[in-house]
Order: sequence, then structure tokens, then C-alpha cells
Amino acid sequence: MAYCWKTDLNPRESHEDQHEHQELHSINQPIFPGQVSLGFDQLVEEINNKIPLYQSEIEENTVFVPSSPNWDSKKHSSDGTQQTATNEFNSKSSEPSCHQVRETAVIGFRPSVLPNPQNMNKESSWGNSVGKHHGADDYRCNISAPPSTSLHKINSQKELENKNHNYHKRFESSTPSIYPSFSTDFMPKEGNKRNRRTNVVEPPFRLFKGSSPPRLWESSWPKNIEPIDCSIQLIEVPQGSSVSLASFCDKVKKIRESYHAADISSNSGKIWSTTTAFPYQLYSNTKFSINILIDNSTQLHFMPHANCLVKDLIAEILHFCANDQLFHKDCLLSLCGYEEFLQNDHSLGSHKVFQKDKSIIQLNLQKNKEFPGKLSRTHEDDHSPFFLNQLLEFMHIWKISRQCLSTIIKKYDSHLKYLLKTQKDAEKKLLPSNFSNVPNTFKKNVENIIEDVKNICSVLGSVETKQITDAVGELKLILQRKSENFHEGLETSTKGLIEKVTTELSTSIYQLIDVYCSSFYADFQPLNAPDSVSCVHPGLHSHLSFTVYAAHNIPETWMHSYKAFSFSCWLTYAGRKLCQVRNCRNIQVKKLFFPLVNWNEIINFPLEIKSLPRESMLTIKLFGINCATKNADFLAWSSFPLFPKNKPIRGSMLFSMTSQSEPPMEMVAPGVWDTSQPSPATLQIDFPATEWEYMKPDFEDNRSNLEEPPKECLKHIARLSQKQSPLLLSEEKRRYLWFYRFYCNNENCSLPLVLGSAPGWDERTVSEMHTILKRWKFSHPLEALGLLTSSFPDQEIRDVAVQQLDNLLNDELLEYLPQLVQAIKFEWNLESPLVQLLLHRSLQSIQVAHQLYWLLKDAQNEAYFKSWYQKLLAALQFCAGKALSDEFSKEMKLIKILGDVGEKVKLASDPQRQEVLKKEIGRLQEFFQYVNTCHLPLNPALCIKGIDHDACSYFTSNALPLKITFINANPMGKNISIIFKAGDDLRQDMLVLQIVEMMDNIWLQEGLDMQMIIYRCLSTGKGQGLVQMVPDAVTLAKIHRSSGLMGPLKENTIRKWFSQHNHLKADYEKALRNFFYSCAGWCVVTFILGVCDRHNDNIMLTKSGHMFHIDFGKILGHAQTFGGIKRDRAPFIFTSEMEYFITEGGKNPQHFQDFVELCCRAYNIVRRHSRLILNMLELMLHAGLPELSGIQDLKYVYNNLRPQDTDLEATSHFTRKIKESLECFPVKLNNLIHTLAQMTAVSSTKSTSQNFSQKSCMLSATRSIRRATILRFSKKTRALYLIQVTHSNNETSLTEKSFEEFSKLHSQLQKQFASLTLPEFPHWWHLPFTNSDHKRFRDLNHYMEQILTESYEVANSDCVLNFFLSEPVQQTLEESSSLLLGEKFPDKMPKVQLVISHEDAKLTILVKHMKNIHLPDGSMPSAHVEFYLLPYPSEVRRRKTKSVSKCTDPTYNEIVIYNEVTELQGHVLMLIVKSKTTFVGAINIQLCSVPLNEEKWYPLGNSII
Repeated sequence: MAYCWKTDLNPRESHEDQHEHQELHSINQPIFPGQVSLGFDQLVEEINNKIPLYQSEIEENTVFVPSSPNWDSKKHSSDGTQQTATNEFNSKSSEPSCHQVRETAVIGFRPSVLPNPQNMNKESSWGNSVGKHHGADDYRCNISAPPSTSLHKINSQKELENKNHNYHKRFESSTPSIYPSFSTDFMPKEGNKRNRRTNVVEPPFRLFKGSSPPRLWESSWPKNIEPIDCSIQLIEVPQGSSVSLASFCDKVKKIRESYHAADISSNSGKIWSTTTAFPYQLYSNTKFSINILIDNSTQLHFMPHANCLVKDLIAEILHFCANDQLFHKDCLLSLCGYEEFLQNDHSLGSHKVFQKDKSIIQLNLQKNKEFPGKLSRTHEDDHSPFFLNQLLEFMHIWKISRQCLSTIIKKYDSHLKYLLKTQKDAEKKLLPSNFSNVPNTFKKNVENIIEDVKNICSVLGSVETKQITDAVGELKLILQRKSENFHEGLETSTKGLIEKVTTELSTSIYQLIDVYCSSFYADFQPLNAPDSVSCVHPGLHSHLSFTVYAAHNIPETWMHSYKAFSFSCWLTYAGRKLCQVRNCRNIQVKKLFFPLVNWNEIINFPLEIKSLPRESMLTIKLFGINCATKNADFLAWSSFPLFPKNKPIRGSMLFSMTSQSEPPMEMVAPGVWDTSQPSPATLQIDFPATEWEYMKPDFEDNRSNLEEPPKECLKHIARLSQKQSPLLLSEEKRRYLWFYRFYCNNENCSLPLVLGSAPGWDERTVSEMHTILKRWKFSHPLEALGLLTSSFPDQEIRDVAVQQLDNLLNDELLEYLPQLVQAIKFEWNLESPLVQLLLHRSLQSIQVAHQLYWLLKDAQNEAYFKSWYQKLLAALQFCAGKALSDEFSKEMKLIKILGDVGEKVKLASDPQRQEVLKKEIGRLQEFFQYVNTCHLPLNPALCIKGIDHDACSYFTSNALPLKITFINANPMGKNISIIFKAGDDLRQDMLVLQIVEMMDNIWLQEGLDMQMIIYRCLSTGKGQGLVQMVPDAVTLAKIHRSSGLMGPLKENTIRKWFSQHNHLKADYEKALRNFFYSCAGWCVVTFILGVCDRHNDNIMLTKSGHMFHIDFGKILGHAQTFGGIKRDRAPFIFTSEMEYFITEGGKNPQHFQDFVELCCRAYNIVRRHSRLILNMLELMLHAGLPELSGIQDLKYVYNNLRPQDTDLEATSHFTRKIKESLECFPVKLNNLIHTLAQMTAVSSTKSTSQNFSQKSCMLSATRSIRRATILRFSKKTRALYLIQVTHSNNETSLTEKSFEEFSKLHSQLQKQFASLTLPEFPHWWHLPFTNSDHKRFRDLNHYMEQILTESYEVANSDCVLNFFLSEPVQQTLEESSSLLLGEKFPDKMPKVQLVISHEDAKLTILVKHMKNIHLPDGSMPSAHVEFYLLPYPSEVRRRKTKSVSKCTDPTYNEIVIYNEVTELQGHVLMLIVKSKTTFVGAINIQLCSVPLNEEKWYPLGNSII
């Protein structure tokens, strides 16, 4: 339940003095969000030139802390406290005016530090009860202070302090809660009265490593102790000063140590080919055709079964070669052209490469003596240290701060010693103890010390503590006090006063350094650690309370634009607001060393600590009151967990604030913003020092007395489980599911749904969730994927999910790596089991490590969680070892060069782009000269060694992507072409292709090979990435353009194109089959994912028949609009020209029925995995993808998957979508418009890629023509020459061409090959008036011979090949009706296909297809089906389907339902087929004898019975 709570208002607002306000604006420089001012700019140069005389006497990295027998600390108070507390304080000692004002400096980091740690009171306790404090004025010391000074106060307290050396330090209620951690008040015991206010904020302390209590130095020094010098030494800590960072480094190191370099099983250094479960249904009797290359020379051919193990194949090869010296364990099989090895213990058919490549597969037999591979870890890697702060780029700034700080400390220490030495010398010479005659050099030295202190604060985040401000003020006061203002009987001499103040100053500097190191990432820390201090126990029933003290280092731009500042606190859990507290006091900026806003506001949440979830997040928002509009503008925010490592934050802490847009409350988690990295403003919050620790509640499981719920309840649970994701459940359904939670199991529900329906996250509810979690039996490890979404921040739930995912093999985990990388966002820390799982698997598999590297690299470009991904990436590089990490660096450098090349090509003008590209390609060549080889980021199994300069080009689309062709480093491999895109976000493409691949794997496991081409795609940075090029693939737009202006509107465009490139009957049938399956697969994919922006330039075809889609910038139904009208009007792309090709021009209408059946089958298979698809998408909701950002996007996919439907209902639904797509004319119109636009663009600018890459329609030599000869001349309808074409494989085909077509061919060749000398064409004017036909025979034969033999480039061009090989007159394609895509019907008898089911008194009939139906006159009917359930009256039991217009083989897939049919005995189903009112056929079906839930063809009679 959410609350809104406001703190008490203070009518007195703080006001800045006008002079001080002007000074503030004149001194500070603007600091923008992208810049961080740490004071480094001029410090080092100035300091190095000004080290005084005593520098040589100072130890490096040491600050001198002078000691004094009269050393004491200052009381601090502020107005606005309870009157009684104030009076009590004032009655004990008079406060100077400079401390009767509002405290604004940073207070409360750490308790004060004793110079001598051996003389501390280690049993001191904190007992200050603090109220709410308000103040107005700056507390900096005033030059004209009244006589009642702090020096007088010091002396008045000395007597009290000397009475008790072993006192307990306490604070009066007038002291702000933030002060005690730095305060050094000395109060007698009788003055330490506890305040009885309910809101208690205990003195803070620093949180140290591990679970040990914090260490604290007492801020007092007994007066009987002799002064002993104490120095602050800075020591370097390579692991970082942050406890969490050091712990993470230690965890990563332990993970890496568990995988020794000598362990070949986990450190092979080789890239293993990915595998899946063996698809038994698909490969039960399949054999593969494999060529084995031995010693790069001998080649053997084998035909092993798909279930043959790789090691058995190796044994067979060795046996065939009669090699008895080698065993199968000594050899490996690699893919030719790849650095990828088959896994010996897996079958051939389980390797993905065998599942996707149906051609002859080339393998290379290699000896295993080279183990481990070149990417393996070495012995040196095992012993290398892991210092994360040295690997992170954004943390290098802290190294600068350490160097700078060391230099400033030396300078400060030198000035300090010089000051004390001067004073000592003055006393030895019996000079007056006052400072009336102090020379100017002494005054200047004090000013130098103050400047040094300012520089130290500047380096340390521009934070100035209250103790530093007080000590600096005392120095100024001592310097300016005249001798007559001191009484002769003062116990504290001038020398003692200086030593005391400088001691306080040095101690404050020590404390600031210490707190800085604990709050931020630094590679140094003070040498001396404070001792521990006991904590108080406020009790779990106390409310959450803390103090928001100040915001430091306010940018000048904010000070100019805003007159005051306020803040608000949000308590959230799992992206939901638990409570909000709004601060209504607007405080102005104060200028000390640096500008800050001092609220000193105690925040009380009306929530007990014990009621807060362990994973609660606190978010602080900073607002500025606009000077012009008077409105509160949002400026910055910070967010952090309340209970890191199961303990509350304790003591005073600094948090950096980000000025990004409003915090994403739905994804607020510990890593959303790194509060320890530089930022324009720093927030100081003080937390009470408590020892509360989270203890796991233990409740008994009281389910033994549960009764079995009614069946209706279980059915309702099953129906609710179809929602798949708790985000899709309404509040009412959540309550229902939680009520019956103990009746849910893996058979009727899913665990994420049950746990996601919990009403809250209170202690008892969480305990019950854990109880359900323990007893749940997972049906599959991937069921736990849904427990890693943002809906489940509970650490125990996430731990169980990771335990389940750990059961997946490396190759299985690889498929879901993008989702797991996103799930890291909602982990509680970087030592979580999920992070450990990913690091473990990256050590086991180079494939996992490589993909994880690029996913983490790309994730750093997201708006949030950047710091977490940077740290994890550094950990991954450490675990990978030097060899693999170096490969990552080379790949990153390659991407950087490609980005630079692409940018320069974009900036160049159109005429210059080709030359610019040629020049910049040289940079890539230089890169390979330097690195020799590099693995391809798209595929680590591909190693490249250079650039094919002539094959590189660019595309003329808006983004001007580059086409880059790399030279394969493997001599047996082909060159590799990729597309580098800059300006397009490829993460969405990656997600779509990932889900498509997952669907394809599901289909293969179900025995369905949909012939899917799934190209690789990789996002390598913000708006850039790589895309694999599919060989021999062209866009549908290009095919349309080849058919002329109206190509998109023609029905035979696709069929004609395939016939031109598949001249043999077998090739054509194979292409038709591939198109049949791939088109069906992409129809299902694009429908489920709502892929939009579909036009003929986003659909590609290969000459082997495979169809696939590209460019997934618009998905999930986010269609583009033009004039308010959606451009994508069809559910998916399935046009009449595609149907025309599938049915071969309507000659085989049964093929369309087979296509519908295939689509529906594939659709229903995918629907069974709806939960997995929705979980994958839900985990990507917060990835920053433009089209996937909310629950409505999940609902869109859910509605398309329809998991609540039966298979029959889903079949009917998808069939309707096929018909809608087929009848959608706007799709063709859209293609036409796009084709016209493209033709205009092409005509206006020549494509550079054609000139540069020699892309001039060159085909491979396998389809070249050996010769062509004219056989005869025919004059049927027009004069045609019958030509016999002999192919390179000696097969022949016939084609007919006219003389005009010969002439047109010659003209095309002249345009295309203008620079070549072509044979002379025998034009009509060359022919004699007699015997012209014979002369033409001879001349044309000679012309064809010259064309086919002289120039290889001309002979193998598309123009020549299309001329001779298209439209053969022998082995015509009309005979291809024998293609086995479905059932053949030689009987020509009219039939109807039905599926009849009966369940729960409901009779369901699915009308699927009919075939061979005709009207009495033999024409095609527009048939519909009527049903009558007898013996009921016809008007009661009549059902009817829609009609299919003019078709002899119509497809319906419509459902007819009869309710209240308790039994089938005695019922007859009468089916009548009509075309409008004309009878076509009928049948009566005895329902008692019908096989239920099976597809069956029923013959249709010619009369009604």
C-alpha cells in the first residue's frame, strides 16, 4: 500500500545575503551534466612549483597531524531545534555567533579521529537523540565576532573535560543528526540527557568491509596525554577502496581460479560447433553427404546416418585409411573454411550446421596434438591479479585524484610544519604570546594552509565538511584576534590554540579522505583504520528514518536559474511505489569553499523497518524553484538500496546524482545508477547506526489439511495459466489465483504466474512464496526464465531461477544470452548467482564468452546500468585470459575503423564517395598488416586476414551502409561479405532473429524443416552493427523491376524469375519446395511478432527458392502511417503472386491447401511455447528498444499467439489471416509505389556498388553454357529459331528465340559491356536476298559461338544466361505438378475434409478443405457448407460456413459448434455443399462411428439422403 507523507513545515526559510549571493555567482564556473569538476585543472602545476622549504622532511603521501595537550573539539548547534534542548545547551556554555547560524557544510561522514589511536576510549557509545533542525544563515566565522568567542568556549569546557578522562561522548538534542559523525563535542556525563522524541537518528559511521562492525575513532583526547605527532598516510589499494567493488573482484578471481589453464576440458581454446537435441522426427532415417579432407590433400566421401556420433565417424575414417597409430580421441573434425570443430560426443544431426546445410558438407580431419588452441588461457593468466578499477575507463579519473591529492597533502603538511615552527621559534625568543606583531609571512602561511585545504576538498569531490569549515574559521579567528582581547590568566597559550586548531583541521581532512574512499571508487585509502564503535538497536518496530543533509557542488547554471532547491524521497519495490515523502522547505544555495544546499532534514517514513521488503530502493529527486516561473523543475536524482547485503545503510554517505531524465521508476534497481561515479552534484545522507540484519522468516507449511478443490476451480486455474505472464493478469484474476495457490502445480499453471499473483511483499507473504518455491517441480529449466523479470526482485526467487538455468547446456544457454544480460539489471549485486553463472559459462565456452562480450559492450550504450555492465565486461575480459581478450580488442578496433570509414563515406558528396571509400579501405588493409588475423565479430568461428578491395562497395539507401568483403584466413574457405550499418539500431533486428531461430529450433524438434534462412546480425554500438550477407539473394523489388513498371501487379513475376534461374526440372521443384516451406515459416513469424514496414525491398529470395525477411525496424504492430493511414494493412505478406507460384499458375490448387495446412501446423507448434516467447520479450522490456517498451506490446504478441485457443480454433483463426493477406490489394499497391520510387532513385544516380564491386550480373561458373546450336527454323505464329543449349555438365535443353530477340540481346550486351569488343552481329541488312534463312543459321551460330567462348565475363552474364536458359520448350515446367508437397488425388472424386471432436457436451466440427467439386455444368462453384444435426429440427440445428468464390478445391478451416450434445449415439450429421442455391454434393455422417479428433476425407454424394 502506498502512502504520501509530508514532513513538518518550517515557516522560516533561509535567505542568502545579497553580497554573498553575488560572490557566489562570480566565483563558481558552470558545471554541466557531462562535465565533472574535481579541481584538477590548475592544481598540479601550481603545487609543484610552490612546495616550500620543508617538503624534503615530509614522508611521501603523508599528512602531518599536530597534537596538543589541550586539543578539543567544537560544539555545533543550529537554530530551529526544540527550545528546551537549546536552553539546556546554552546554559552550559555560550556559543559564538558564528555557530548560532545554520550549518551548511558537509557533516557526519565519520567520527573524529584521535591523533593517537592507542589512547582512545573503545567502549564509547553514541547516545544523541536528534530532532529536526532548521537554520538560515551561513555559519562561516565572521571577522567582527563578538567577544564571546569559540576560544572562550573552549577554555570554559577544559575544566569539565579534565574531570573525567574516560568519558562517554554524547550529544545534546540540539545537535543536528548529521553532526555527530564528525562532531567532537566533550560533554560531562551529567549533561548527557537523552531526548525523548520518537524519531531518533543515531550517529552515523562508515560501513567497512565484510560483516564486522564499523571502526570509529573517538573524537576526544584525554588531557593528561603528552602530545604525539600522528600522520595520515595514503596507501594504494589496487582492488579499490569500495568494499563492494573489492568483494566483487574477489568473487571473480575465485571463479577464474576454479578453471585451471591446464584443464583441457574447460580450456580447450577451440570454438566448438553449437548443438541442439537430436531431432529424431526429422532425421530418423536421414543420411548426410560428407567430404572428408585429410592432410589437406586426400579427400574421402562418406554417407553416415544423422544419428552417427562424430567420434564414430572419425573411427570409421581412420579405419578406412588403415591408420592404426591414431585413435578417435586423437583427432577432431573441423568445418572447412571455419575455425569450428564438431563435438566428438554428439551426433552429426545434433549440430546446427548439419541441420541448416543440406548440400555436401566439407570437413577436415585434424590431429588433436595442438591442444590447447590459440585462444586458451595460460599459466600466467591463472596467476594474474584482478583489479577492476584498473580496467574500467570511467574510473581512471580516480588515479588522477590520488596523484593530485598526494601532491597537495605534501604542500599542506609543509605549510603546517612551517606555521608550527614559526610559532615555536617565536615563543623561544620570548615574543609576546599574542599576534599583534606577527609578521606578514606568518599571515601568508595561514592563508596558504587554507588554500591547501580548499584544494584538498576540491580533489575530493568538491566536498567541504563542517569540521573543515570550523577549523578554517578558527584559524582565521586566531589570526585576526588582537592581543588585548585575551585575558592574562588564560590556561591555553597561543601556541596551544594553534596546535589545537591545526590538529582539528588535520583530523577533519583525515576524516574526509576516509569517507571519500568509502563512498566513492578510489585506488587509495588512509593507512590507519578507525576502531569499532558499538551500535544501537532501535528495534524492528521503529519507523524508517534518516537525514538528508545537503547537496554539494551545485553547478553554477543551476544557481543562476533557480532561487532555491528542494527534494523528495521515494521508497519503491519491484518498480512500484511503496511510499513518498516530499520536502516542502526550499533552501537557497550557500557558498563556502564550494556551493551547496543545506537542508539537514530528518525524513520519517510511516513504515516500520520490519515491514519493508529486503529489496527496497530509496530514490531521491532534486528540484529547483525556477526564478522565472516559480515552478519546481526536476534537476537530478539518485537511487540506491536500503539494505545492501541484507543490512541497512549505516552512517553518513555520499551519493552522486545524475541529471538524466526522470528516474525510470519501473526499473529502479541497485545498478540503475552508480552513486559512486562522478557527477555534477553530490548528495549527503545520514543513516542511523543500527545493527539490524535481515533474517529469513520461517513459517510452517500448513497445507496438510487442504481439501481437493472442485474441478471447475482447477479448470479455471488452467484457463488463467494461459495468460503466461503475471503482467497480463487482472487484479481480480491475481487474487483468485493466489487464493488457490496451493493447488497450483506445473501441470495446471506456471510458477511465475503463481508467485506474480501475490498480493504484496510483506514478511508472511514472502514466506509463503518461498514455501511454494521450495515444493515446486519444474517441468523444464526454461520455465524459470520468467522468474528473472523485473516483477521478481526477491533474491531467493532469483537464486532458484538461476539454479534451474544452470541445468542448461552451454549451447542451450547461448540461445537466451540477450535476455540473461538484461536480467542482470534486476539483480541485487554483481556477486549474484546469475552473474556467476554467466562468468562460469564464459570460462567453459568461447562461443558464450564471445557473444557475452558484444552484448555487454552494446549494453553500455543504454541510458541506465552502464556502470554495472562496464564492471561485468571487465570481469569477463579477466576471466577470458590474455589471448581471447586480445582478440576482443582487435575486433573492437576493427569496428572502430569501420565506423570511421562509414562516417567519411556519408560525409562525402555523391561523386566523391567511391574515391573516399577506396582511400579509406586502405586503413583496413593497414589494420590487417598490423594484426595479421582477426576473428569476425559476427561469428567467432570465422577468422579473416585481409580485405578484398575490389569487392567492397556501399549501398545507396539512406544510411549508406557499407558492403565489406574480407579474405578468409582459412585457405579452404571462401571470402566473407558483411554489411556495416551506421545510423540504424540493430538491437531490434537481433531480437527478432533470435526469436525466429528459437522458433526454427522448435520446428526442427517437431520434425518440421521450414527451410528458414536466419542470417547473423550484431549490434556493436549505439546505432551501428554488422549484418551477414546471404549469397545469391536478391530483393523482391529487384525481381519486380526486372518485369517492368507493372511488375508488382503481375501474377507470374515470381514464378517467371524462378523458372529463369532453375532450368532443370529437379532444380525448379527444389526451389518451389524451398519457397513453399520458407514462405509459410515467415508468414507465421511475421504474424506473431507483428513485423511491419513490409514492402518488396524488405523481402529477399534466393535462386534456390528460399524466402526471408530483412529490416525489422517496425515490429509488434507499430505500423508506419501515411496521411493517417496504416501502410501495413495485411496481417502478413502473402500475395497472389506467391500463391500463383505455389499452385503453379492455378494448375495445382491442392498446393494451396497444403500451404494452409503447413502454416497452421507451424503456428500451433509455436503456440505451445507461448510462455517462453512472452518471457523472452518481457525480459527485453527495459532494453530501450523503440518498439518493445510496455505491457501493451506483450499483449499484442499474446493476442497473436492466442494460447487460450484450442488447435482447431487457432487453425481457423490463422486461415482467416491467410485469406485476409491474400485478398489485400494495398500490399501490391505499396510494392508498386516503392518500386516506382526506387526506379526513380536508380535512374537519377548510378549505383556505385555496381562499378566498384563488379557486380555486373556475374553468375557462378557452374551455370555456364558450353555451346548453343540452331536446330531448325519454325514459322508457326512467328519466325522462331529452335536452339539446343549444352550446359557445362553436358545436359541439354531447348529454347525458341526470334531474330528480334537476338538483336535485342546484342543491344543489351553493347550497353552493359561498352568497354569490350563484342562479336559483330548479323543484322538484316547483312543478309542476301536469296537463301537468307540458311545465311542466318550460319551467321547466328557463329555469333553464338563467339559470345560463349571469347569473353568469360560476357558468356556468364545474366543477359546471356537468361537468353539461352529461360523458357525451355523441352522438359517443360508444366510437368512439375508431380511435386510432392501434399496428397495427390488421381481419383478426381469430390471430397470434404473434416475434424470432429466431442467434449463436455460440445460437438465441434472443423471444415478444412474440399476437392474436385464442380457445378453440374462443370464450372467452378462458389461453394459453402450447410450442416444439420439430426434428428433435431433443421431450423434449430442448421449451421453454415462462408462461401469460397469460384474454386474447385476450396479451403475453409471454419468451426461449427453444437452445444448440449450429451452423447453421439443416435445423431446423424447431414452435410450439404451448395453454390448459392445450387446443389453440389452431400453426405450423412453417423457420429457414433466417426474417429474423433482426427482429420478425415469424406466422399460427397450427388444427392441429399
